[in-house]
Amino acid sequence: MKLAFRIVGFLEGISYLLLMSLGLYFKYVLNDPSYVKLLGMPHGLLFMLYLILAYLIKDEMQWKFKDLAIVFLGSIIPFGTFYVDQKYLR
Repeated sequence: MKLAFRIVGFLEGISYLLLMSLGLYFKYVLNDPSYVKLLGMPHGLLFMLYLILAYLIKDEMQWKFKDLAIVFLGSIIPFGTFYVDQKYLR
């Protein structure tokens, strides 16, 4: 389960960065919102899967409430999932 969480975390982080860079660039600079729609759905699914998996492995990883809160916050901060992987999963 930890490996699945690491993979989902990596993919969620990449999808978030793509959404915030390419998606918003195309939407606001080129007036083409289709990329936000294209990148938004996979990111949303990965985001929800990340939160669910984090909750499911909290006991296995022996995370306290503060640690779990930081892991959850890592999903909404750019590069946060990469920080979580480095600090809490290695």
